[in-house]
Formats: sequence, structure tokens, C-alpha cells
Amino acid sequence: MSIIAVVGNKGGTGKTTLSLNLAAGLARQGPVVIIDADPQQSAYQWRLVRDEDPELPAVVAAAVGLETSVDALRQTHAHVVIDCPPSIKAPQTERALRQADYALIPVQPSPMDLWATTHIARVIERLRPENPALRALIVMSQIEPRTTLGRLMPEALAELDLPVASARLQRRSVHRLCVLEGRTVFQAGRRGEAAVAEIDALIAEVFNHA
Repeated sequence: MSIIAVVGNKGGTGKTTLSLNLAAGLARQGPVVIIDADPQQSAYQWRLVRDEDPELPAVVAAAVGLETSVDALRQTHAHVVIDCPPSIKAPQTERALRQADYALIPVQPSPMDLWATTHIARVIERLRPENPALRALIVMSQIEPRTTLGRLMPEALAELDLPVASARLQRRSVHRLCVLEGRTVFQAGRRGEAAVAEIDALIAEVFNHA
């Protein structure tokens, strides 16, 4: 059983989109639940669009009482994915990091995202004594390979004090379409194949880590 916190320090990084699709990919291995710890409740609203679809992971709203929710759900699920608020200063984010086995930090190619991520690195380091087994990993998100920022992103991230995943998530319209329809890229057929391959590569990298 694993607890994965998806963490960001600003909006627009693809945090909730990653949470939804990560959970959908992990659901092939066993029962998965998403805990929506963001007061905006975007993941929970997404699930209400197709509430009865058995192919989609369950979503539990838990902006309050996060520890209690994690303790209860970890007994019955193979993976618990926590969609954290878009702020490292939010109390839900710190609570999630104290309990998580993995922290995935999506970062899109912009200077402001890079600056915001430095604060996440500091908080994770501060929490190390409480959760020494936590493995944090930056995930390059919404990458546009042909742009200058997209090309410079790996070099810029290398300056941060956190490892960077080899798997990268490109900006794809299928992500936005699937969220609008209450689906994930795993239900998008051929149109979602490239996005599915990226999520699968990230899952393999995270969970095959020795």
C-alpha cells in the first residue's frame, strides 16, 4: 500500500490532472482512491460528472480531517492519491507530506513555477525528521518540446534540491477534454494513447525505484 501526495505551490501546474490520471493508471494494480484535500474540490467535482462509472477511481472530499481519512482508506486500498491544495503553506499539504510515501511535484516550464518549487523543497527538507522515508520527485508537466522554455527546463530544474523524474508529461488537449467529460486519458481510446504512455512511464519510474 502506498500514499502519494501530489503537491504544488501555485495553480495551473496540472496537479489535479496528474492526480486523476495517476490514480486511473494505478487502479489496474488494485483498489485506488483519490483524497481531494484541496478546498476548491476540483477532483471531487470531476468525479460527480460520471459518479456511477466503475472504471473511474473513487474520490473522497477531505479538506478537513485528512489524517483520519488516510488512516481509514489505507486499510482497504492499494494506493491512496492525495490531491493537495496549490500551496505549500496550506495545512493540508503539510499533513499529506507527513503521511505520504511519495510526493510528486508537477512543474510546468515557467520561471514562476520554478521559483515556487524552491519553497516546496524547503518544506520537504524541514519535514524529513518526521517522515524520513518520503521520496519526493519533480515531474515536468505540460511540456512543449519545441519551445525554448521546454528545452531549458531540465537544466533549470537541476538547480533545485529535489530529483527530477525522467518521465515527462507533454501539454495535450486530450487532458482538458477528458476532465471536461469526467474521464481520464485511460478512457480516451486511441486519442489518449500518448498521454497514457507518459503516465505509465511515470508509474513505472516511481514504483520500480529501489
